[in-house]
Amino acid sequence: MNHPAPLDREEAHILERAAAAPMLAQVERWAAINSGSRNLAGLALMAGELASAFAVLPGDVALLEAAPADAVAADGARVAIAHGRNLHLAVRPDAPVQILLTGHMDTVFAADHPFQALRWLPDGTLNGPGVADMKGGIAVMLAALSAIEASPLAPRIGYEVVINSDEEVGSAGSAPLIARAARGKAAALTYEPSALPDGTLAGARPGSGNFSAVITGRAAHAGRNPEDGRNAIIAAADCALRLARAARAGLSVNPARIDGGGPNNVVPDHAILRFNLRPATPEDEAQARAIIDAVIAEVAAEHGVSIHLHGGFGRPPKPMDAAAERLYALVRDCGADLGLKLGWKPTGGVCDGNNIAACGVPVVDTMGVRGGAIHSGEEYLIVDSLGERARLSALVLLRLAAGRHA
Repeated sequence: MNHPAPLDREEAHILERAAAAPMLAQVERWAAINSGSRNLAGLALMAGELASAFAVLPGDVALLEAAPADAVAADGARVAIAHGRNLHLAVRPDAPVQILLTGHMDTVFAADHPFQALRWLPDGTLNGPGVADMKGGIAVMLAALSAIEASPLAPRIGYEVVINSDEEVGSAGSAPLIARAARGKAAALTYEPSALPDGTLAGARPGSGNFSAVITGRAAHAGRNPEDGRNAIIAAADCALRLARAARAGLSVNPARIDGGGPNNVVPDHAILRFNLRPATPEDEAQARAIIDAVIAEVAAEHGVSIHLHGGFGRPPKPMDAAAERLYALVRDCGADLGLKLGWKPTGGVCDGNNIAACGVPVVDTMGVRGGAIHSGEEYLIVDSLGERARLSALVLLRLAAGRHA
């Protein structure tokens, strides 16, 4: 069992301010707004709510347009994808210690999803869309930042806040903003929920790449002259099998969907294979790219088709390096001083922490609430963790401001 070290009077005062923030009311209000990643109207409403809430901090809150992004439609055409605006706030950019804090306002629950309402469960937890992932985390972030503004150490710490609208769909529209905000930062905190309900943090993460291979063959009559055709569906299936066989330790492969085909009496001349690869390390990512290139070249040659690849590794791998270990140790030690036993473990999921780490900035990306069953209608928030994690974040920020991040 941890035996907490005594906090000094100033730390204790700031931490109590953080824990006293109206986080539960904020979560209940925000979770009642459907902000699914493709619900632009809901995202606009949510962005306005957050802009008003974060206006209590010094600095100017801005809602920035997303970068252009596109995807491959079922017919093979590239189509523009619209994303919501992203919240950005910069405070004291000339302070000696610079920190990045990030979160996301979108959820996986579309506007027509049946999971829309909040309800209290018999065990005292709150069930609702986004309560843990991550509207609870945003409330914790705001509580901690508001509290440290009352500290004598506040002039020593500057920060940028980015709350994006498209994390759940890969952050294509917000990745450039996150990369800009990460420049020159000593550390970053991202407010995804804890990896486990006991508060365990996510450590190393694999990367993730999403791809669409657009395959063009040649149509022919399935009975009269099938030999003149070039079957795009068979080529797509061959690609899928070859990619699946390339999976190994350090690289997972998931062929997820094949679009295309047509009448039974026509050799199909069009197909799209959609697949995901998750490399554990940058070296695994380089090998994954080589595997994809080789498979496409081999299948195109053997089946007489052309293949155009769309997509990429939008989430680079996030290994635990020495700088990350130091930041995790600081969070662990702050937790111990609060009577919390915090550890970390590798996880198969990805988030904006991957992109921040790729910028050379150490990041702890599960500073949000404790809860569970995220991405399902059973998602829940452990309400006591709001105050607990607000105190933890405030203490981490105070000690970063005091220079205890090296």
